Amino acid sequence: MVLRVKVRLQWTGWLQYLPTAVVAVAFLALSAMGALIGTWRIPLFWLPFGIGALLLAVAAFDLITVKMGLRPREPMPRRRDDLDSFDLIHSRRSCRSFQRRDLTSADREELMRAIRDHTRPDHLIGTSPIRLEYVAAPLTAWPAVGVHEFIVAIAPRDYDRLAIIDVGRSLHKVVLHATRMGVATCWIGPGADQTGIVTHLDGRFDPCEDHVVCVCALGYRSHFKPLTVRAIERMQHRRLPMTSLFFADSRLRRPLAVDAPPFSPFERCYEACRWSPSTLNSQTTRCAAVTDEAGRTVTRFDFYAATASRYYAPVALGIWCATWETGCDALGIKGHFQVLSPDDRGAHDAPALPRYDVSWIADSVVA
Repeated sequence: MVLRVKVRLQWTGWLQYLPTAVVAVAFLALSAMGALIGTWRIPLFWLPFGIGALLLAVAAFDLITVKMGLRPREPMPRRRDDLDSFDLIHSRRSCRSFQRRDLTSADREELMRAIRDHTRPDHLIGTSPIRLEYVAAPLTAWPAVGVHEFIVAIAPRDYDRLAIIDVGRSLHKVVLHATRMGVATCWIGPGADQTGIVTHLDGRFDPCEDHVVCVCALGYRSHFKPLTVRAIERMQHRRLPMTSLFFADSRLRRPLAVDAPPFSPFERCYEACRWSPSTLNSQTTRCAAVTDEAGRTVTRFDFYAATASRYYAPVALGIWCATWETGCDALGIKGHFQVLSPDDRGAHDAPALPRYDVSWIADSVVA
């Protein structure tokens, strides 16, 4: 029952506002109970009244400024062409409240060019085609508010894990490009209205051939956002330590000495990947460094999924691949992605989890 109510509120766009009002009413009810039993004169009982009144005022403010859109017009964000790749990666934050203004035609065209570039067959790891389709519609998307423009990631209906990884990799490169433009983004999985998305694709979706993997909300960031959304952002701004993500063996048991040779040249890449987005910030990707026999040179990095998820884990792994590749390019380190066989990896008795997916192979000696 509770779950059905939650889903109903989510799809009607009220779930972002109701919790604040519910908590406010609870505090006011507690204060009223104190008055009824005659203890309202005790200063302590004025505290819940004050909290309840404040939260009720916040809820009303959120409804007026965000839900109803009665707020001053906000300025256009500036571009971030002055940032290097690592600063750009770290500056990117999920946006959960968007201005009502549409993307400018220039920004939309620049994004479309980035989409075409990053979905070219020769830029993919796998062989299956993927598509990133632009949709302009006021779709409901939890927990974002005010969003009315999306990129919809589509892969073949027949499951192809490399295609799902390519979705994460390609879309995140577009996300980073959008960040440089000053366009805000938010990855959305189950929180998007899939039926509405398919409807607004308007003939660009074939249910017999296509599968919507995820969507990405985009637009210009708004400073007005519901208190519930602010709380969600605070709770999700956390990451696992480096020792839980990078390892020196294929069994992922020995943490990698990321600040020691020969691994230290990639130190900024490790940190960038650590802060990459993933579903609920669950961080399902792991990485193992492989060296030559002498242990003096890094030859490759193997990327693994830590869970059996068929979609969200490979998308998150693809996001890591995009971040890793962007970081290596910024450092001038050349390499390429390749799926290696168990023979090539020397991993004939590898466990089911963590699951190996792809390797980044250095094209030259990294000093």
